[in-house]
Amino acid sequence: MNLFRLDASILPGTSSSARIADLAEAEWTAAHPGGAVVRRHLGTDPLPAQAWVDATVAGFTAEDERTEGQADAVALAAVLAEELQAADAAILAVPLYNYGVSQHFKTWADLVIAGAGPTTPVLKGTPTVLVTTLGGGYGPGAPREGWDHSTPYLERVLGDIWGADLTVVKRELTLAATTPGMESLREIAEEQHVRAQSAAREAGRALAGA
Repeated sequence: MNLFRLDASILPGTSSSARIADLAEAEWTAAHPGGAVVRRHLGTDPLPAQAWVDATVAGFTAEDERTEGQADAVALAAVLAEELQAADAAILAVPLYNYGVSQHFKTWADLVIAGAGPTTPVLKGTPTVLVTTLGGGYGPGAPREGWDHSTPYLERVLGDIWGADLTVVKRELTLAATTPGMESLREIAEEQHVRAQSAAREAGRALAGA
């Protein structure tokens, strides 16, 4: 069995998304002690942004006319796509940054699409857990309701384009515990934290049994 694990936090030492994703991974590894885990950390080992441009342009360039950069980008895109296609299960930990996904994650997703093709379901039927964390609150009635432009994009790419059997574990208000002015939200934030932890363990058990 092969688990693909992706992290996108730029602060791995204090990452809320990683800690919650760890709970899901622990359930999977407990059920598959001999399983392999393929890891990719976009925050600590970001992909070169130019690679997507080179891989895309290479698609319109004869193979013997491609530059070295284009050839390298095509090879990288193929590797990234294969990592997903080879996975029996997947866990992705992706925080919200500036109301969307990070440039690191976007580059990775674009390269996978370049490597596999824009309509190839690289995760077709693959049980996949998306853990996403948000510093503020974006739900109904919140001052910034509707400002979460990350989660819908992630669901569209992972579920609708790539065909994953997707479970989303979402935690908001991760900054409430340390940010002045958010003191009144700390109790709600802790409740969300507890629910997200429970949901991650449950998702991990389902992932393991799929």
